[in-house]
Amino acid sequence: MLSRLALAMSILMSLSIPASTQHAQPYAGLQTRAVKALSDQQIADLRAGRGMGLALAAELNGYPGPLHAFELRRELDLSEAQAARAQDLFDAMKMETIPLGENVIAAEAALDRQFAGRSITLASLDAATLRIGEAQAKLRAAHLRYHLAMLEVLTPDQIARYSALRGYPSGTPHRGHHQRH
Repeated sequence: MLSRLALAMSILMSLSIPASTQHAQPYAGLQTRAVKALSDQQIADLRAGRGMGLALAAELNGYPGPLHAFELRRELDLSEAQAARAQDLFDAMKMETIPLGENVIAAEAALDRQFAGRSITLASLDAATLRIGEAQAKLRAAHLRYHLAMLEVLTPDQIARYSALRGYPSGTPHRGHHQRH
């Protein structure tokens, strides 16, 4: 009886080893990335000026994005001038954010090269991560700025409708912001 129990325990333990080994290697395969800290999709998004969730603080608090407002122009009943302004803001945002995204990629690649070349020091680590943080902050601020600019384009009712159409009704439109139409 004891030998059967020991055999059963041994089998169970051997079955659990592969599962735990898989969990211990969550980054396997990522070492082939061009920039280790960024996926191919993230690099493509940065190079295309896409938001990548950087403006969620604005978007989810009732500050519409220019692209999505333009896409919803019929549902929001935008005037021609409002639609044109949303498109202009989106175009300007892309012009600004594409080079900023390239800066993020370059800063991450520089850090990656230091680790790969075994030349990293505490001082260069601090400097490199500071450059990455600054590049990310500038990119995020740019995306958020264009959401803020949309408050001057849309009416409070259009903003409330935008939020509802995007699936996050906020209840009340923004008040206290100067709006020009």
